[in-house]
Amino acid sequence: MEESNNTQPDAVEQPAEAASTVEQTPAGEATENAVTPPGEAATDAQADQRQAGEFAEASEAAPAEEAPEDDGATRPGFSWCVLRVASNKEETVREALERRIKIEGLHDVVGRILVPTEKRPNPRGRGGSKFVERKMYPGYVFIEMKLSDDGSIDDQAWFTIKETTGVGDFIGSAGKPSPMAQGDVDKMLQQVAKAQEGGQVSVEFEKGDMVKIKEGAFENFEGAVEDVLPEKGLVRVVVTIFGRATPVELEFWQVEKV
Repeated sequence: MEESNNTQPDAVEQPAEAASTVEQTPAGEATENAVTPPGEAATDAQADQRQAGEFAEASEAAPAEEAPEDDGATRPGFSWCVLRVASNKEETVREALERRIKIEGLHDVVGRILVPTEKRPNPRGRGGSKFVERKMYPGYVFIEMKLSDDGSIDDQAWFTIKETTGVGDFIGSAGKPSPMAQGDVDKMLQQVAKAQEGGQVSVEFEKGDMVKIKEGAFENFEGAVEDVLPEKGLVRVVVTIFGRATPVELEFWQVEKV
């Protein structure tokens, strides 16, 4: 019992000694002990600056790492799918999709998003330009995507795309997009590359080809190509109107082969 009584005062006295030590320490000295020496402070500041610089460089480099370099070829393991979008909103939808894919960090499942265009001769010379840029596939956007084994799309990518304003459905069935045939992909990418280089897409029509008119006053009429006028961006088609063969001049994009 005596040892127990002697131990209790010692335990009580220790905090008191610590307290008295703090009380006896001048405020100035306590402050000095808490302050980092100037040399060390400068070193820490330089380290912080270096770290901030490294972080900034990493932030600038991040987008390039997320979006693989476009070398024109389809990324391994990816397929090209066709998405229906609101008419005349193709570029708006493309830009919105690219922003959302970047924000969500989905570059591992979604690659390039393209709206193929081509330069056509401007027969009317509107705006003083000899050429006009036209969408090759109005109402469609092409997306390079990584599909699962059953042909479905990653859930997060699916909702990100479908919730974008102006987006319709993928061309496919049962909610799954149908990958484009390799021949169609190659043709589309060649057309895109040629347009980026500033060249004109080669004329697909020849004299004698049967074509169908897609737009204009003679929509849905069919006829034979009588002449191709590449310098004007026109094709002359002979159609039957009121029982008479009548030649009409149309722009390339207004007709398609049948």
